[in-house]
Amino acid sequence: MSPEIIDIRGLASGDARALDRVATDLEGPSRSLGMFHIVGHGLPDDELARFEAAMQALFALPDPVKQRMRRSRDNAWGYYDEELTKNRPDWKEIFDYGAEHAPGHARPTHSDGTNRWPPGEPAIRTTLLRHHAACVRLGRLLLSALSVSLGFAPDRLAPFFVGDSSFVRLNHYPVCETPAAPDSAPLPNEGHLGVHPHSDAGALTLLYQDRVASLQIEVGDRFEIVEPVPGALTVNLGDMLRVWSNDRYRSPVHRVLARRDRERFSAPFFYNPRYDTVCEPILDPGATRAPRFRPVSWAHFRDQRSAGDFANYGSEIQVDDFLLR
Repeated sequence: MSPEIIDIRGLASGDARALDRVATDLEGPSRSLGMFHIVGHGLPDDELARFEAAMQALFALPDPVKQRMRRSRDNAWGYYDEELTKNRPDWKEIFDYGAEHAPGHARPTHSDGTNRWPPGEPAIRTTLLRHHAACVRLGRLLLSALSVSLGFAPDRLAPFFVGDSSFVRLNHYPVCETPAAPDSAPLPNEGHLGVHPHSDAGALTLLYQDRVASLQIEVGDRFEIVEPVPGALTVNLGDMLRVWSNDRYRSPVHRVLARRDRERFSAPFFYNPRYDTVCEPILDPGATRAPRFRPVSWAHFRDQRSAGDFANYGSEIQVDDFLLR
């Protein structure tokens, strides 16, 4: 499977022609797959290489150090190696982090967190935070182009992202002796998956991945490998953009294979609205198409999705729960 490659060069400069061009290029893949690759994104290769090196260095830390950064019910950011997707264990270890908060910052929901950093590793912290900031800027630009592609004003969705709840997840998929087969059922009875099938909860995801091809997207009744594109970031749209678009744009179901031959590293940046956002279809005045979704409280949706990561904290919420039948 080869999602379209879209050159977004010119967005950062505010070029109106670039905005219209990118918006036009985004519409087709957003409707059909909900996934595409972007180039011309402005993140230099050497900066991405430093980011990957920092990610590898973090996961190479001794286990006692990683356990001291372990996420908890009271703080959802940090290290974790027992994550579930749809109540099934994933074959990976993760590290979640977001923007730094001022001391005494009150977390609005339990799915938000305070960063935990490895002691004595300032370079890791600096590099990871630089990547988060770059992704916020890039997410803002893509959201503007997606808004135009939907027929909205460029800044139609921007107010929902003032004080956004975005975060980065670092993924390490160790070598697995018993991986599920690439053509296995969505929830295989035998073998392990790196991540089980799911769609992403927020607006859009910017994925940095190494060159190990393990990501799969659901196409019809099967899952197909998404080949990494050197120098590109992979974008998949999330559930809230599906709601805002009134089901015109897809939030694709995807999963990650475990592998017997190689470990894999990836880092999705989840561009999410602020917690008090209520997401609902945006309809033109006089629109003839009825709303497809009832309103979704982002804080509730995010909390329930986060709770589903823990077997004893609840089940995983799905955007289809909000479809109007």
